[in-house]
Amino acid sequence: MLSFSNRDGLIWFDGALVPWADARIHVLTHSLHAAGAVFEGIRAYDGEIFLPDAHFARFGDSARIVGYSVPYSSLELEKATEAVLWANELKDAYIRPIAWRGSESVTVAARNATIHVAIAAWDWPTPAALGKSDVGVRLQLASWRRPRADTAPTASKCSGLYMIGTLARHAANEAGFDDALLLDVDGNVAETTATNIILVKGGVLISPVPDCFLDSITKRHVFTLARAKGFEIREERVSVVDLEQASEVFVVGTSIEIQPVTELRGDAVHAHWSVGPVTRDLLANFQKSIRCSPGCEVKLGAPVTKS
Repeated sequence: MLSFSNRDGLIWFDGALVPWADARIHVLTHSLHAAGAVFEGIRAYDGEIFLPDAHFARFGDSARIVGYSVPYSSLELEKATEAVLWANELKDAYIRPIAWRGSESVTVAARNATIHVAIAAWDWPTPAALGKSDVGVRLQLASWRRPRADTAPTASKCSGLYMIGTLARHAANEAGFDDALLLDVDGNVAETTATNIILVKGGVLISPVPDCFLDSITKRHVFTLARAKGFEIREERVSVVDLEQASEVFVVGTSIEIQPVTELRGDAVHAHWSVGPVTRDLLANFQKSIRCSPGCEVKLGAPVTKS
C-alpha cells in the first residue's frame, strides 16, 4: 500500500501549496500527543466542492469546541481547497482539511500553541464510482460504546474520538466483518465507526439522535432528498430490536456516500436485511444530486443555480 507520507502532488499547508512529501510536522506537536486535531472529510465532484458551506462551518465549530479558532475564514478555506484541486488536476476527489495545535507545548495545557491548517486531496473512488454502491456492508456489534456528551467533545470532529472507531473497526475486520456498529452508554444504537446509520420501518426513515456522535452532513443531504420524495423522517432513540425489525438499513457518510447494510451480528443479535427499494431509490437520487451542470452549485438537498 502506498504511504500517504510519500505521494506526488501538492498540499495546502498554512497558506501555501507545498510538495506532498514536505508537508510535515514535528514529533513534539501537541495534537500528536494530546489528540487535539480537528478535521473534515469532503468530496469534490466534477471539480466542484460538495457542500462546502456546511463542511467548513462544521470545521470551525469543531475547533471552537476543543478550545481554539481556525485562523482562516470558511471562504479562504474554500478557495484554498479549489487551489488544491486545481494544482493536483483533480475532478472527483476526497478532500481532508485538518487543523492542529503546534509544538510550543507538550503539557496538557497549550493555550499559546500555534494553530496550523492543511488541506490535502486525492483520488479515493466511492463505492458508486466503482459500481459497488449496492454491495451490502456486514456489521459486527462493537464492545466499545460512544461516550456521553458530558464526558467527551462528541459534537466535534476531533481526532481523539476516532480511537474508539479504530479499535472497533480493527476488531470487526479481524472477525471477518466490514465495519462495527457502536451503541451509546445506555445501549441504544449510535453509529458505525465512521458513518451514520438509517433504518427504514413502515415507510419511515429513522436515525438515532446524534447527541453522542457526529451529525453527518451527508445524512442531512439524504434526508432532504427523502423528504422531496415524500418520506417521513424521524430522529429518535433506536434500540437494537428496532434495527432488527427494520425492512432496510443503510449507512451514510462522505467516504461511502450511501451503502446498504445487509447483516449485523453480535452475541445476542444476528439480523439480515436485503437491499430494498427505498435504499436503491435514494442511491439513484443521491448520484443525480451531486453532479452539477455548469452555472450551478450543490446546496443541502439539490443543485441550485449560482447567483
